[in-house]
Amino acid sequence: MGETHSLEDRFQAFVEAENKVEPKHWMPDGYRKTLVRQISQHAHSEVVGMLPEANWITRAPSLRAKLILLAKVQDEAGHGLYLYSAAETLGTSRDQMIDDLLSGKAKYSSIFNYPTLTWADMGAVGWLVDGAAIANQVMLCRTSYGPYSRAMVRICKEESFHQRQGYEIMMTLAKGSPEQKAMAQDALNRWWWPSVMMFGPSDDNSPNSTQSMKWRIKRKSNDELRQEYIDKTVAQAEFIGLSIPDPELKWNEETGHYDFGEIDWTEFFQVIAGNGPCNSERLAARQKAHNEGAWVRDAATAYAAKQSARQSNPSKQTHAA
Repeated sequence: MGETHSLEDRFQAFVEAENKVEPKHWMPDGYRKTLVRQISQHAHSEVVGMLPEANWITRAPSLRAKLILLAKVQDEAGHGLYLYSAAETLGTSRDQMIDDLLSGKAKYSSIFNYPTLTWADMGAVGWLVDGAAIANQVMLCRTSYGPYSRAMVRICKEESFHQRQGYEIMMTLAKGSPEQKAMAQDALNRWWWPSVMMFGPSDDNSPNSTQSMKWRIKRKSNDELRQEYIDKTVAQAEFIGLSIPDPELKWNEETGHYDFGEIDWTEFFQVIAGNGPCNSERLAARQKAHNEGAWVRDAATAYAAKQSARQSNPSKQTHAA
């Protein structure tokens, strides 16, 4: 018992000294469990997040828009792969993580359970959703777990591109016809509060945040990140002539931040529980893709086994004369 406490104390001192924890290092079981949960949920969110955008690839208004959206969806797939790989270094298999997603056991970001109704939603998703993701993920470039930290460096660079792409769409619509500006404002109205909820429950109702910050997995609290996001995004909306759909939003000279209205946490927890507008649709789409892709996985596994056998028995290989 005393030895365990000693190891935990040494581990805590190690992360407090801003060292990176690597897969072969000793770590508390709780640290490992927290990381598997967080990284796998992050990976699931990247993969499920491809779905609402992929629906608009064939309906993008120009070839340029189509190419950009295709690149973005491909980026999200790559992010999922980086993150599943990082989580695997903690001893949990990718198959297990994917099974947990497909069975409904694992969670992913609630934001992806909302529908994308118009082209302006592609702008709102890029600007607001990816903007919130950047606010949350930049700190993860300094997270204490090495593989996660390194994966996040590239992911954040690509997410910055996604955010700019979305903001460009919204700016173009806002400067267009009255109908186009109305479309942009409607998308902002529908995506604002879900994007604000992306940072998770308030600090006094977030059971994992305190320990995650102690272990340097997280570097800022949910409410800190939410406030930073709101402060930054309000100015961006004003610049393109759109209005944040919050009548209680106002600048507070004393705090140097925006005060904002009450978040509908009932809606948040309903979506997390599987009762959002698109929960069943998103899960069904992932299950269908997984089932239809089984032959590709089987073929890749068979090919890998064949290559491994050839390398193990070089004398059996035939060579051209």
